Amino acid sequence: MPPKIITQDNITRIGIGAVVFRDDAVLLVKRRNPPNKGQWAIPGGKVRFLEPLKVAVAREILEETGIVIEVQEPIYTFEVISSNKEKTAMEALHYVVIDYRAEYLSGEVLAADDAQSAAWINREDYKNLDINQETRTLLHEKFNFP
Repeated sequence: MPPKIITQDNITRIGIGAVVFRDDAVLLVKRRNPPNKGQWAIPGGKVRFLEPLKVAVAREILEETGIVIEVQEPIYTFEVISSNKEKTAMEALHYVVIDYRAEYLSGEVLAADDAQSAAWINREDYKNLDINQETRTLLHEKFNFP
């Protein structure tokens, strides 16, 4: 049953991400924070109130990786519903995440903000990394990654 009083702790939030390629490598970040702490994923984050989605995508990728992109079309959508299995300060969370295709424009990879690490990952190295399930599904379905 939904809560009777809406607070910042019990609303569905919008998350965004971007799939960015340079040559034959995809831009991934190793997550610093839950959910999926320590796993590799496409970079992304939260949409701020009144922020257009494509603006949020470009901002988050720049903040986490130092990479400037041109945001293109949405290519994948999923939701995250967690009941605090990871013992975070949050009791639970609910995100709808929209991932976009994006074109690399400029910049050198530099992990920052919520990213513990950031790198261009080729298909061979990808096989040996701990990739979060949604990223693995997205890259397999849309880009034929293993």
